[in-house]
This record gives sequence, structure tokens and C-alpha cells, in this order.
Amino acid sequence: MSTAPVLKEEMIAILAGLRRVASGAPSLESLQQSIVTEIAKHLSYYNWTGFYMLDPDDAGMLVLGPFVGDPTPHIRIPVTEGICGAAVATGETVIVDDVNSDPRYLSCSIKTRSEIVVPISVKGRIVGEIDVDSHDLAAFTGVDRAFLEEVAGIVSSYIEAHPD
Repeated sequence: MSTAPVLKEEMIAILAGLRRVASGAPSLESLQQSIVTEIAKHLSYYNWTGFYMLDPDDAGMLVLGPFVGDPTPHIRIPVTEGICGAAVATGETVIVDDVNSDPRYLSCSIKTRSEIVVPISVKGRIVGEIDVDSHDLAAFTGVDRAFLEEVAGIVSSYIEAHPD
């Protein structure tokens, strides 16, 4: 018997709102902007939330998309580098409780203490990811993983329904 994490009420409400937004979003970028804005508004320990999408002209490069939080120097990240690259390489969610103890971490802010990166896949192929940093150690639990994997699913469904 599986014991899936129970989402917090605020996460359930965010997901319901994001599904409504996705049903009428004019573009992927507008949907992503709505997602990062809503998450930042409601989850205070998500101190930086953004999207990195694979460059359509270079599948080995992640490109920064909409985000909320301090500016980052990491506009483009090779898929062979960082926690973001690790999530693409494995196709799995990566949670790092203490970024200072993980040699893969690409520093964006000295305030960042933990990170979660959730891949977004469409028809079995990774197309991008959601990246969240927190100023708290071990900020992300199985509940955050389940929540962000649902968010990634909303983005995935949008992309499938709106092919280029």
C-alpha cells in the first residue's frame, strides 16, 4: 500500500488555480509566469522559483525562463552541470537539503541553503524543469516533491495540448 504525501491545503488551492489558468493561458511563457508568481505569493519558503527549459536549438543547454526571486547569473546551464543538469540527466526530481554539501550546486545566492529541481517531460522526453531554492536548510519534503511534480504535470499537459 502506497502512502502518498498529503498536500497542504494551500498547495491544493494553488494547483486548482493553476489548472484554471492553464486552461486559458495564451502561451507557455504566460502560464509559467503565472505559476512562479502564484507559488511565490503563497509559499514563503520558496525563495526563488523558476523554469529552465531545454534550448530547442541545443538539447544540451537549459535556458532560464520565467522566475520570481533574486536575479541569477545562470541564464544558460549545460545539462552536464549543476543540480539542474542532474535532474535532466536522471529524469528524476532532485532534492538537496544542504547545497553547501553538494559539489554539483551552482551558486546563485549565498542565501540559498536547499534546492529542489523537478523535470518536466512530454511524451517521455525531458523538455525542462522547475527549480526552487530556499533560504532554509532541508526546506523541501515529500509534500513539496508531490506538489511540484503536479505543477510539472500541468506544464507538461499544456505543452502536449499546444504543440509548436
